[in-house]
Amino acid sequence: MENQKIVEEIMRLKEDRNAIILAHNYQRDEVQEIADFTGDSLELSREAAKMECDLIVFCGVNFMAESASILSPEKTVLLPELEANCPMADMIRVEGERKVWKSFPGYREQPAFVFPHDFTLRDMKESYPDAPVVTYVNTTADVKAESDICCTSSNVVKVVESLPVDQVICIPDRNLSAWAAKMTGKKIISWDGFCHVHDRVTAEDVEKARKEHPDALLMAHPECRLEVLDLADHVTSTSGMLRYARSSDHKEFIVGTEVGLLYRLRKENPEKTFHPLRSDMICPNMKKTRLTSVLTALREMKHQVKVPEDIRVRAVKALDRMLEIV
Repeated sequence: MENQKIVEEIMRLKEDRNAIILAHNYQRDEVQEIADFTGDSLELSREAAKMECDLIVFCGVNFMAESASILSPEKTVLLPELEANCPMADMIRVEGERKVWKSFPGYREQPAFVFPHDFTLRDMKESYPDAPVVTYVNTTADVKAESDICCTSSNVVKVVESLPVDQVICIPDRNLSAWAAKMTGKKIISWDGFCHVHDRVTAEDVEKARKEHPDALLMAHPECRLEVLDLADHVTSTSGMLRYARSSDHKEFIVGTEVGLLYRLRKENPEKTFHPLRSDMICPNMKKTRLTSVLTALREMKHQVKVPEDIRVRAVKALDRMLEIV
């Protein structure tokens, strides 16, 4: 079936099922094009919670669909590709089976304040019982449920600053934790997790990009290494990059995040030029969802994601605490 016919069938089924389609900023161009809303993960889940709909089709990865289920328990949530996972979210477990990621691309030895993967979140909390747990929204529902408060890449500094302590556990991204430590001056006990897309970027990559595009401003995601963030003109989330590009008088930008964001940046700013910091900043899990995936999910009501109520109730408290601050 050609793309236009697939899109027409998706639109028909969407109306029949009173559904909305959400697409993360890193999704394929054609998937972003059919979405009712495009944005970052928490932004999309909050938008879905406001909508009068029965069905949410979340074009993203597993933890994002879980967040939609947490905030909209009365709605059915579908993840079009069941195997669309987030390696960083999978790097931490509350307890039980421990995943060791030393063989994963991007692993490197870390300072003592970074917990290795042969521990669990429960181990970490027992080691620092007085330190509140700040959990990135890029985690599974059970990890959120074990946390004191959630954060996003755009508000992690504000969340950490709001806590009346000098020592904080921040999970699972070591780079986001390092950024929060630098910006707040607090001691951050971090997990040795990382996004393999952002963590691969180095200061040498920045130098190369600046030589190729000397007039461009560099926007970098805080999941990048601190050596990259220190060289950036603006450090922010994907939504922050969109706002910054729209409001800036500058006409040329280097984009330090997954290449899927370029589609929306160029669409919303046709008079401006955007270059990827590295052309291989591609998340294969985000690219698993295709138009055919969305069509099959709607036709068959396939891959429903439902967070158990006991976990959902605790996880939503951590999200609500964040929303009270920001």
